[in-house]
Amino acid sequence: MTEEEIQKMVQDAEANAEEDKRLKEVAEAHNQGDALVHSTRKSLAEYGDKLEAGEKEKIEAAIQDLEEALKGSDKAAIDEKSAALSAAAQKLGEKMYADMQAQQAAGAASDDAHSAGADGHAEAKPQQDDVVDADFKEVKDK
Repeated sequence: MTEEEIQKMVQDAEANAEEDKRLKEVAEAHNQGDALVHSTRKSLAEYGDKLEAGEKEKIEAAIQDLEEALKGSDKAAIDEKSAALSAAAQKLGEKMYADMQAQQAAGAASDDAHSAGADGHAEAKPQQDDVVDADFKEVKDK
């Protein structure tokens, strides 16, 4: 390559740097929006029955709006619709968190009930003291 060709390539790269940066930002916003739609749909399928009908409809509408924005390349629109979906899905997150807390509390109470004996006193768990730590030497017969 000649020095002239190298200089032309450098100028082209500099001229396209802004466009490349914009395209990268749009791609990142698009990927984040896709991930948000996917995770929200998954959570909605799992915990949607615990929401009020109005809340569920708001989340579904926000998903639709974001999906429409993802069809284009307007970063501002994608960011706006992603924020709207995040806000709408906040109630869903609260329900999921409350459900997880209840399951953990129920699991802890169940574990306590299982470890208590018939008289209500906790039984000692058997310890495994039959482990022997020793060195050995292999002896071969001649």
